[in-house]
Amino acid sequence: MEKTTIKQDSGSLIVKGISYVSITFFALVCLFPFALMISSSFMNEQEIVREGYKLLPKEVSFKAYSMLLGNSTQLVDAYQVTIFITVVGTVLGLFMMSMAGFVLNRKDFKYRNFFSFLIYFTTLFSGGLIPTYILMVKHLHLKDSLFAMILPGVVGAWSIFLMRNFMKAIPDSLYESATIDGAGDFRIYWRIFIPLAVPSLATIGLFSALGFWNEWYNGMLYMDSPDKFPLQYFLQRMVNQTNLGALINSGAVINTADLPTQSIKMATAVLATGPIILLYPFVQRYFVTGLTIGAVKG
Repeated sequence: MEKTTIKQDSGSLIVKGISYVSITFFALVCLFPFALMISSSFMNEQEIVREGYKLLPKEVSFKAYSMLLGNSTQLVDAYQVTIFITVVGTVLGLFMMSMAGFVLNRKDFKYRNFFSFLIYFTTLFSGGLIPTYILMVKHLHLKDSLFAMILPGVVGAWSIFLMRNFMKAIPDSLYESATIDGAGDFRIYWRIFIPLAVPSLATIGLFSALGFWNEWYNGMLYMDSPDKFPLQYFLQRMVNQTNLGALINSGAVINTADLPTQSIKMATAVLATGPIILLYPFVQRYFVTGLTIGAVKG
């Protein structure tokens, strides 16, 4: 069988070449901050002060990582806490938001417009910090509980509407056929809609996991036990402890020139962003599909 070849004119080749060069340049620009972050985390403090951040340090130093990993037990605890709230929060959030999207898409649900308005209303106004704190601590008794970092971020209005719009693209005939065959609402949701909603679930799951992974504010508000600090809050405390005032107040005696106050910031960024960056390639193929399909009404 002969292969059909399409001859391209010089204009098309020039446009394609310019496109490749532009995309390559843009990719390098995007990768440059990450490369600078990693290389700077291994720089000597004196070199950073004298010459600034560089891609190729003259001397490789592990002082920043040794200071962070010096509290290896607390670091492991912080990773475990963050992984726990990320996994539990993401799974619970996907389950609740997909169910909400499924229900709001049901045309036989009488109050779907009313509840859609209530969900949308939360994007415009919120209760504020003080009522939220009173609710979490006084009424739900979640002070120093890991669920105090999970519950506030479980459900997002934007994600619910994304799931609802995605499910609008699924033909009603599937639901009607399953109903005729005797399937209940939950079985239709679990066996039919969830398998078809994988692209949107992957997209929402990535955003949700990223939010839980970067959680630090609720950890600062509600966590008292050091072994329950999330990773971001633990790393923030480690960076703060590198200032001279904190060291003097703790009774430590140290040469300020040996204190990696700049490189430790880059090292904390590496430890904080590394795992979540490794997660992205596994959901990347669903990412664009989930956004485009969920944003267009079928």
